[in-house]
Amino acid sequence: MPFDVIVMGGALSGSASALLLLRENPKLRVLVVEQSSRFTRKVGEATVEVSAFFLTRVLGLTHFLNETQLAKQGLRFWFSNEEVTSLPEASEIGPRYQVRLPSFQVDRSVLDEEVLRRAEAAGARVLRPATVSDVTLGAGGLQTVTVRQGETTEIFQARWLIDASGPACLLARKEGWWKSNTEHPTAAAWGRWKGVKDWDGLELAEKFPAWAAAPHGTRNTATNHVVGDGWWSWWIPLKGGDVSVGVVFDQRLVDWPRDGGTLAERLKTFLLRHPVAREMLAGAEPVEGDMHWRRNLAYASEVFAGDGFVLVGDAAAFLDPFYSPGMDWIAYTSTSAVELIGKQMRGEPMEAAVQRHNRDFSVSYRRWFEALYKDKYEYMGEFDLVKLAFLFDLGLYYIGVVAKPFQKGLAALHCPPFAEAGSGLVFRFMRAYNRRFAAMARSRRARGQLGRKNSGRRFLIAGYTLSGGDMRKLLVPLLGWARLEITEGWRTWWRRPEVAPEAAMRSVVPAKMAA
Repeated sequence: MPFDVIVMGGALSGSASALLLLRENPKLRVLVVEQSSRFTRKVGEATVEVSAFFLTRVLGLTHFLNETQLAKQGLRFWFSNEEVTSLPEASEIGPRYQVRLPSFQVDRSVLDEEVLRRAEAAGARVLRPATVSDVTLGAGGLQTVTVRQGETTEIFQARWLIDASGPACLLARKEGWWKSNTEHPTAAAWGRWKGVKDWDGLELAEKFPAWAAAPHGTRNTATNHVVGDGWWSWWIPLKGGDVSVGVVFDQRLVDWPRDGGTLAERLKTFLLRHPVAREMLAGAEPVEGDMHWRRNLAYASEVFAGDGFVLVGDAAAFLDPFYSPGMDWIAYTSTSAVELIGKQMRGEPMEAAVQRHNRDFSVSYRRWFEALYKDKYEYMGEFDLVKLAFLFDLGLYYIGVVAKPFQKGLAALHCPPFAEAGSGLVFRFMRAYNRRFAAMARSRRARGQLGRKNSGRRFLIAGYTLSGGDMRKLLVPLLGWARLEITEGWRTWWRRPEVAPEAAMRSVVPAKMAA
């Protein structure tokens, strides 16, 4: 007897989709095929407000998260230049107080196991460890999946197939839909470390008392970002004491060391150039066997769904880890997948629903890229430019994205950001300031003026409340942007912007889908 749904991949996006399907209809026959016998740690360890809403209020994991993971305290950024020799001299951006909305720093191996366990308890059949060796799609009919488990090969069928295979992108690669985003050539090296200093610990408090007392909230459980020209690094604490540390960089701007020892040694050598990282990593050691490397991070599928299949999480697309959007993407793709499958099972017409799903996620991906990430690494190491961009990015995220699920509930997750009607004006505004800050940074680079405001400055913000009055807070970066245009932006007003050769290549999303 065929299954109703087969899920390829049992980590968060797959197990969450299975769990939500079974909550909506406990009688569904759901099969989850997971290749690992036990999940290991992976990136995507920091949640933000939308993904925290999904984990707590949608999946019901609040008690579990409070018991097994760390409460996150926002984002912090650390800048340096040739004048900075110690931690207090580095310019800092971050919250002054504790955060108002919940978010978490999570060990993904623990989180993913728990959600898969709950999906199985809800009625899903789990094959593990098992590998999908072949898939045959049948539009509007049965999907066929060949699964190998040990020495045994079985063929399963289902009306619906959910691809939650992560970066393996089983369906997109098999069908020729997978496209690298060549306009955003980032790469990353990362791993977990033991012995990283505690940002709120007694050692640093005694060594730098005024620095330690500056914020009223905590620094250690924030996602700290140590940044430089063309690169940034994440510092995410995990329950038990390990710290996830990784570097992400634009390959057009940063020449990553290819020699000089192991990956861990090269990662540490690269970071030790920054005085903040030098302080925090003194005495730290990498966790053996937990170092990773990946090039060309950004990609997307040209197709997100059809009548019988749907892609979720990283199997659908990946953009950039800055601002930790990965689990937000899981929230939108998983809930939308469940809604799409539900429409078919309720007997609703599928052609228009599938077209809308593909359009929404194609437009969302492309607009998020252009609004937030395109050429952002040009100014990643500039304190004043990142400060203004962060205030804009954070404020508009709260007002236009975070507020919706808290006001409308689960239904708000069925349409990803920038896909809803009327979002074009905000998209164009965000794209405009991002482009202008990148242009100013290129001008500074050409004049040898990068990093001139990266020492001795501290900008601590109060945060957002989801109230209507938060709109007024956007006046601060708006005035700051205007001031910058007058004082230095004019240098780029009459020049054609420099475009990297990669930017001339075709978009990751075809024009006909992004229209």
